[in-house]
Amino acid sequence: MQTLMDVAALHNRLGADSMERRTVLLDVRWALGDPNGREHYLAEHLPGAVFVDLANELAGPADPRRGRHPLPSRDHFQRSARSWGIRTGDVVVVYDNSGNLAAARLWWMLRQAGVRDVCLLDGGLAAWLDAGFDVESGEPATGQGDVVLTGPAMEVVDAGQAATWGQHGLLLDARAGERYRGEFEPVDPRAGHIPGAVSAPTTANLGADGKFLPPDVLRERFAGLGARADVPIAVYCGSGVTAAHEIAALEIAGFPAALYPGSFSEWCNSVSHPVVTGDEPYGENSSGDSPR
Repeated sequence: MQTLMDVAALHNRLGADSMERRTVLLDVRWALGDPNGREHYLAEHLPGAVFVDLANELAGPADPRRGRHPLPSRDHFQRSARSWGIRTGDVVVVYDNSGNLAAARLWWMLRQAGVRDVCLLDGGLAAWLDAGFDVESGEPATGQGDVVLTGPAMEVVDAGQAATWGQHGLLLDARAGERYRGEFEPVDPRAGHIPGAVSAPTTANLGADGKFLPPDVLRERFAGLGARADVPIAVYCGSGVTAAHEIAALEIAGFPAALYPGSFSEWCNSVSHPVVTGDEPYGENSSGDSPR
């Protein structure tokens, strides 16, 4: 399975007179604190790309027991995927304009649902524009798809597994370092990290151009954090969005990893879950009713 597609390969694919398999482009224009993703998409997107609403199509209603962006039901997701025009056998390419930090959520969800031929457009919209390729505005006509989502095809962990993951495996926290350390928390009720987690900010997966770093560089990065072939890896973030980006980077580096979908927004809303602060996995201080 291919994780990434570069803009030249996509441009060639879209420009081919006839292809054995259709290509569906999905635009996940979303960023924390920016409610105008759809407007950004309407102003400028790849030709034929369909807008995907992360908050309403890639997540269920926020619930403290499940996190800020809980995974939607399989039926809900299948209805959305069909409304984007995905048919059985299509090649799906997803992108955004933020280094795929949002688009990776859709990449992971489609993989999880059994869609094998889905990849991220490396560099996203910015790379497409830098290459001088055309964009369009407005809303393209979209036919109804017939894709059948199956799965589960990607590993997930729950809060109970996350609680002890660091004792036998590698638990990566994909949020910014200051949130991991508990110095700053913009959205969740408690600051800090899950005991045993190692800080691995998602943004360090990308170069200055917004593209993923080369596989050998990513492999060295994750190996330095404790990744090995014989060590099970799980990843979380604030609400299960950017953690999917880390899973994509780990896959590029050759390390399979599980996602904790509820992530820290689920974890910290339970008083029975300890939260620790500081640079170390088991922290300098702890909060919550349970011992570390």
